Amino acid sequence: MAESNSEASGSVHRRCAAHSQERNSSAGVSKWIRLNVGGTYFLTTRQTLCRDPKSFLYRLSQADPELDSDKDETGAYLIDRDPTYFGPVLNYLRHGKLVLNKDLAEEGVLEEAEFYNITSLIKLIKDKIRERDCKTSQVPVKHVYRVLQCQEEELTQMVSTMSDGWKFEQLVSIGYGRAHQSEFLLIVSREVKGEESALPNNSGEVCPTNFCPRAGHCMVPMSSTRNLLTVVSPW
Repeated sequence: MAESNSEASGSVHRRCAAHSQERNSSAGVSKWIRLNVGGTYFLTTRQTLCRDPKSFLYRLSQADPELDSDKDETGAYLIDRDPTYFGPVLNYLRHGKLVLNKDLAEEGVLEEAEFYNITSLIKLIKDKIRERDCKTSQVPVKHVYRVLQCQEEELTQMVSTMSDGWKFEQLVSIGYGRAHQSEFLLIVSREVKGEESALPNNSGEVCPTNFCPRAGHCMVPMSSTRNLLTVVSPW
């Protein structure tokens, strides 16, 4: 898609570059432009900034008298924007392709593209965001079910201290245990999405309640409360 956008603006870009070079050569103006974006310097050519004739950068490269632009002590144009997200914008103007590091959000680059009014880049990023969001919405939701064994005196406190998205599903009486106390199976569940792990607690999963024998994850360890079973459901 980026390549088609590049081809669509190619003829305009070449005419703009030829006109700019002719005018700059006659005026003795350098073809190189230095930009100070948020304290970070970028060096590029007028030809690159001329790729989109409707953009802010085009007007800057042509020294538009209606554009209120300042320069620093080195002669670089001052632009009060985030330099992290300006890099992909400038590279797009250089080669017509959008290349993003994995730690950069598309929304951040979109903000810069809209500020500089680079129409083809705006459309490209919006398409990528739409495609990304569509994939995210299609991630299947699974359920993790856990069966906990506990005594009657622990039930109320266990249910009231459910955490991390766990919710009560079912309670099953299993008779009497030690000291002739009634014992129950407490079934709880929670949703997991994408690649979220459903591994036992020693691999990092949070306990359904604050009551279980794993002291590393529990505020109040109780020896009579046991996790008997963990099941991941595909629905």
